[in-house]
Amino acid sequence: MELNLPFLAKTFILALRGIPVSLEITALSLLLAVIPAYYMALARLYRVKILSRIIGVFISLVRGTPMVVQILFIYSLLPSLINAVAVRTGSSFNVFNAHPVIYAVIVFSLHASVMLSEVIRASITTVDRGQLDAAYALGMNRSQAFRLIIMPQAVVEAVPNLGTLTVNLFKETSLSFLMTVQDITAIAKIEASYGYNYIEAYIDIFIIYLIMCSLIQLVFYTAEKVVSKK
Repeated sequence: MELNLPFLAKTFILALRGIPVSLEITALSLLLAVIPAYYMALARLYRVKILSRIIGVFISLVRGTPMVVQILFIYSLLPSLINAVAVRTGSSFNVFNAHPVIYAVIVFSLHASVMLSEVIRASITTVDRGQLDAAYALGMNRSQAFRLIIMPQAVVEAVPNLGTLTVNLFKETSLSFLMTVQDITAIAKIEASYGYNYIEAYIDIFIIYLIMCSLIQLVFYTAEKVVSKK
């Protein structure tokens, strides 16, 4: 089988337009996940009654179900439920007018919050417990000790795992096309559908994600070198 090189080159350029969308979803999902992930990690570390069990169930649900199922649930079922509530309450709110990127961010931020909580929890456990006791001895409360002593050290330890999480999250955004988001995958697949040049389109997707993931890894590798020197 001979590849259609002009189509491959043209689609590659077109698919590049989806990179900002994929990066936007990745960045927003991580930003929205930071605070929930932090408190989820603390709740599990200190075994907060009831709350830690609820969080454990939530983590099991997110980690134990395929991303595709989560997308179908949030993008297909959740809007219908919200719309039914809106109709019953007499609200004029139309959930179906929401931009698909919003649904994508919801899905991936839930996923990111679970994974990030594990990264934070593992990073905090690497900090010597004695430093927390020393902070208490100096008159700091738990909040001050975590903010000033524990978390700065934990962040350094978290950078490699955070890089891996970011790369994985960016790759998973390729499923955004299921929510009609015009990302890298969606653009390439739409172009391929006109002439059934799917092999060329998939090669373009492969190359773009390989380049982008390598660049993200390079950014975090550099960040790891910088923070490790401080």
